[in-house]
Amino acid sequence: MLYKKYSPRYVIEIARKLRLEMTEAETLIWSHINNKQIDGFRFRNQHPIGRYIADFYCHDLKLIIEIDGGIHNECKEYDGNRDGYLQAGGYTILLFTNNQVTSEIDSVLETIRTKAREISISSPPPGD
Repeated sequence: MLYKKYSPRYVIEIARKLRLEMTEAETLIWSHINNKQIDGFRFRNQHPIGRYIADFYCHDLKLIIEIDGGIHNECKEYDGNRDGYLQAGGYTILLFTNNQVTSEIDSVLETIRTKAREISISSPPPGD
């Protein structure tokens, strides 16, 4: 599979729209990771990568956070293709459910913080 870093225009437009329509879980997690609250790392929300859109993305770490609701039970093939594509590009993906975010936010944030530290210690900054 050819990995393409740049996103088509329509994906960028969809990402802009999604930023205005975040779910309750996305809004909650964004309030905790926005403004460099995770060890000084900057996250972007609804960030296009190729033909996919990451819910949250940290460029310095190549770390993606996906918050999946019930709709994702019906699109496992799509999610598998997305994850394979992103992992082929060197991205690390953390996946949480809406329920995990809303009921276990402290645990979710600790998982993100731990993974961010692990990546920052073991990897040089990305060159792109």
